[in-house]
Amino acid sequence: MKKYFITGLVILTPLLFTAGVVIFFMNILTRPFIGIVEGYLFAHGIQNFSFLFLSGQQVVHIGSQIIILLMIFFVLVVLGALAHRFFIRTLIRLGDYILHRIPFINTIYKTSQEILKTVFDSQFKSFKQVVMVPFPNPESFSIGFITRTAPATCSDAINHTLVSVFVPTTPNPTSGYLLMCKKENIIYVDFEVEDAIKFIISCGVIHPTSVDTLKKFTERSKSEDFGDKTS
Repeated sequence: MKKYFITGLVILTPLLFTAGVVIFFMNILTRPFIGIVEGYLFAHGIQNFSFLFLSGQQVVHIGSQIIILLMIFFVLVVLGALAHRFFIRTLIRLGDYILHRIPFINTIYKTSQEILKTVFDSQFKSFKQVVMVPFPNPESFSIGFITRTAPATCSDAINHTLVSVFVPTTPNPTSGYLLMCKKENIIYVDFEVEDAIKFIISCGVIHPTSVDTLKKFTERSKSEDFGDKTS
């Protein structure tokens, strides 16, 4: 009985987690418009129709979300197509120029731009290597990812080269801690980035498959500038 329960739990948990994440983002994207679309569907009597185990109101709500997502997708495609035309690109540059000069707003706008460019730039590998660092105390170690060298100002402040390491939390790796570590305190491990993320999300249950990369990355770390772009 216990074996069957654990097997069922392993099968069901990823499905529930995936469904929860999808529903969460659907609610965020559709919330500003849900009232308008639901009102339109109610006006046309859609609430009088049920589908399988869904009531009329549930059909209206889910249908409204699907319609809004399709509309958002269509608007994004149209904007993307228009952005390739000279006039629209000029307007975008003008808007960008204005937003960069509005106090407070420019800080948020520039920061979001830099983050998106870093994440979506196919030529920039944000997580360059999986490492272990002594955190949160010298007697324990945490899995982290080298991002690039720390800012020169920080390294100069202690007269020592520092490396920026992102240590994600578990089971949610989208939050974490940014550490600036001395190179000699960083331990390189032969994990692929994808496998290390699985290890973190699973709270250590899923062990990464070792690959023969430790020697390669250790040799590279002696001379590599982690801020360089890779081809």
